[in-house]
Amino acid sequence: MRRAVVTVVSVLLGVSVMAVPAVSAPPEAPPSQPVATGTGGAAATVDVRATEAAIDVLADGGNAVDAAVAAAAVLGVTDPYSCGIGGGGFMVVYRASDGTVHTNDHREAAPGAFEPDTFIDPATGQPIPFAEAVTSGLGVGVPGTVLGWQRMLDRFGTRSLSEMLQPAIEVARQGFVVDQTFHDQTVANRERFSQFTSTRRLFLDGSKAPRVGSVFRNPDLAETLELIARRGTRAFYEGRIADAIVAAVQDPPLRPTATYRVRPGLMETSDLESYRAPFRAPTHVGYRGLDVYGMGPPSSGGSTVGEALNVLEGFDLSAMPRADALHLYLEASALAFADRNAYLGDPDFVDVPLDGLLSDDYAAERRALIGPTATAKPVAAGNPWPYDGGTGAPRGAVGVSREGRSTTHLTVADAAGNVVSYTFTIEQTGGSGIVVPDYGFLLNNELTDFNFVPPHPNAPDGGKRPRSSMSPTIVLDGGEPVLALGSPGGSTIITTVLQMLVNRIDFGMTLPRALAAPRASQRNTSATTAEPEFVASPEAAVLTSLGHSFSSTPEIGAATAIELLPGGVFQAAAEPVRRGGGDAGVVQPAP
Repeated sequence: MRRAVVTVVSVLLGVSVMAVPAVSAPPEAPPSQPVATGTGGAAATVDVRATEAAIDVLADGGNAVDAAVAAAAVLGVTDPYSCGIGGGGFMVVYRASDGTVHTNDHREAAPGAFEPDTFIDPATGQPIPFAEAVTSGLGVGVPGTVLGWQRMLDRFGTRSLSEMLQPAIEVARQGFVVDQTFHDQTVANRERFSQFTSTRRLFLDGSKAPRVGSVFRNPDLAETLELIARRGTRAFYEGRIADAIVAAVQDPPLRPTATYRVRPGLMETSDLESYRAPFRAPTHVGYRGLDVYGMGPPSSGGSTVGEALNVLEGFDLSAMPRADALHLYLEASALAFADRNAYLGDPDFVDVPLDGLLSDDYAAERRALIGPTATAKPVAAGNPWPYDGGTGAPRGAVGVSREGRSTTHLTVADAAGNVVSYTFTIEQTGGSGIVVPDYGFLLNNELTDFNFVPPHPNAPDGGKRPRSSMSPTIVLDGGEPVLALGSPGGSTIITTVLQMLVNRIDFGMTLPRALAAPRASQRNTSATTAEPEFVASPEAAVLTSLGHSFSSTPEIGAATAIELLPGGVFQAAAEPVRRGGGDAGVVQPAP
């Protein structure tokens, strides 16, 4: 990989809280760019203001963790339908001082009153309608983002949470110019948002979405962040913010004219007070001489990406026709997803055979199932227990993946070699649809990631964290970081990260090309979801002749990535088009 990037770098180096028209324009943001190359540190996010915040922190001597928190807080303001302090996430960090990789789990948790059958309607004995779980207090998990930021700064950062919240406070108070993506996402949620007094007041001017080019301000959120900056995480998990969260969950702020059936939730203030954001061991697999680190359970990202890579390592993808290699990519992904759906859950509640799933011997067993043509999907889960040192029974459960495709991802690296890959979310675009009155942030609907029907490793329970697909990933070569990446996209996150790794490592694409290339997502379903450009490709025609079928979707994921090139050079990359395009930056741009 290092040899390949030498060529790449040589080429590259040659208090109203509704949306209102601006009274005075906010500071003009620099134009966004999908690729940046240079030294001194780098960042890539979905928003130019967030990237700018991270670069400013790096330029001022902060490290990658400091910069990641600052950028994430800004994204909570400018990308509020995807992330924010009402949600949670997973952060993977490479620490340059000792060459170690660490992960923090600040995934949302179910309230203590939850039971395995909480999503079963007692009147019918059937799962409640999924839409009623999405837009409800019942789907809201205890938010973990604020405590996760504090824990990462305490252990790895050099700046205070108060300092790192200041850029977000400024953007929330001064406002930002509405772009087409923000407008379109508001329109898509208009009916849902209009059910709630607080959400309608913040995001809708009457019944209208903020127009493109107008300025959106959120002074309530600015004051909330200022309170957290002054008093620390306790201000969020205890006191009036916590009380307001619980009130919104238990008694959603419905308008008198609301037409939705909005189920109340079970959260208590004690659930917020007792929330913890634990550090967990990362997943690790070797691939083509590289070390690939990811997020372990309750995320299924690291295990599923890792298992698929282990399966693929038995094939020389770089030496075969592209269509044949893509056939293997799709088949390996289906096999890994079968195991993911059967075995993954919160490790504090269920025994996850992680060592078995990531075993080379188990990968060889699964690899033997791949033939020259497509296997009928869904394929059955395997039995990793003999490779895990245990005697657990194999599971035949296929499970249902209904994760929201919102979420966001950012990637940061600093001059000292510290690297952060961070994926965080409020689940569906717009989360639960419930804005906490007077505090300016949306609550998540993360508990809809549970399998509603028990028994299942991912069935609900009190204090349990729902299975996730978030896949923040860091790749090392000889103990040194060379690549960090991740994406939003619900369960397609896993295949997006896997495909980008195959594109970069096996197919030798440059990082920007590996990120921008058309995507296909096989998640153990009869048809592979794919972008139109992929469906129309010559490779797809060959794959169809091999028995694969495709269903078209406009876009998959919205990734960011950073490659650490020789000589202290960074290349940061973001989406050029997907989700309106992202932004990449470096502290000292190359000529």
